[in-house]
Amino acid sequence: MLLGLLLALLGCAAALDPALQEAWEGWKSLHAKEYPEEAEAARREVWEKNLQRIQQHNQEESQGQHTFRLAMNHLGDLTDEEFNQLLNGFTPARREQPALLFQASAVLKTPAEVDWRAKGYVTPVKNQGHCGSCWAFSATGALEGLVFNRTGKLAVLSEQNLIDCSRKLGNNGCHGGYMTHAFQYVHDNGGLNSEHVYPYTATDTSSCRYNPQDRAANCSTIWLVAQGSEVALEQAVAAVGPVSVAVDASSFQFHFYKSGIFSSMFCSQRVNHGMLAVGYGMSQEHGRNISYWILKNSWSEVWGEQGYIRLLKGTDNQCGVANQASFPML
Repeated sequence: MLLGLLLALLGCAAALDPALQEAWEGWKSLHAKEYPEEAEAARREVWEKNLQRIQQHNQEESQGQHTFRLAMNHLGDLTDEEFNQLLNGFTPARREQPALLFQASAVLKTPAEVDWRAKGYVTPVKNQGHCGSCWAFSATGALEGLVFNRTGKLAVLSEQNLIDCSRKLGNNGCHGGYMTHAFQYVHDNGGLNSEHVYPYTATDTSSCRYNPQDRAANCSTIWLVAQGSEVALEQAVAAVGPVSVAVDASSFQFHFYKSGIFSSMFCSQRVNHGMLAVGYGMSQEHGRNISYWILKNSWSEVWGEQGYIRLLKGTDNQCGVANQASFPML
């Protein structure tokens, strides 16, 4: 289906650049990519176009036009449309009950910098594969932080448990879902399994196999962070721990982000990808201080800064980062 569409979009394949043959073979080898013979030229053309756009951006960055760099990654054979269709599976929720509202407080003082990774709250970066299950990874990340806060033990929790078992709450497996509905499932179900007991398959065709003998997490309340307020989000991250957020991750620049502080005119307030805010900080860039969020992604450690992005903070709610933030509590 996707391949047919791709071939139709590309029409007559443009001439491939022979000078890139070695790089293409190296990229395929590095990421263990194999294609049917009839598909390889089309995939190579997508990869070459992505590579050109990455190089163009980095040339502009070296001239001071951007604050971040891009790099080819394991997703380089996908068009922007395919990328968004396959990987961005967060569905913006209407305000829903029952949930408590976390609002900015005039008296709450927050530290200048917070990084929950350094405190042991955050599990290693995971890889959602070609499945729009980012919502489940964002939710387990917030729950993993909650479990660590309560027990001092870092449990790796099961996204597959959420994918297979929370459909009745409106989540749609690899085709999108909501972090708040994932928390609601854990609350209603009385628990969530560990990754070890309920491993990830990147598919959504299995029935629910929750094992109550292995209850690795729980939550009793769900909090929504005041919509659009980066101040409230900062206070929540500082006071609570890792917080589930959603961003607009549909731009080419986001797909191939490698390093630096991300901000883009192509980023809208329409959020479509679940991530985890694990902290925030400040950096000296060209003689001025720039604040950023530290967001954990689920596109493997190959993407970004070992699987993380630093996103511009405190100016204009960049990429809608404060539009759909939420966290579970016990």
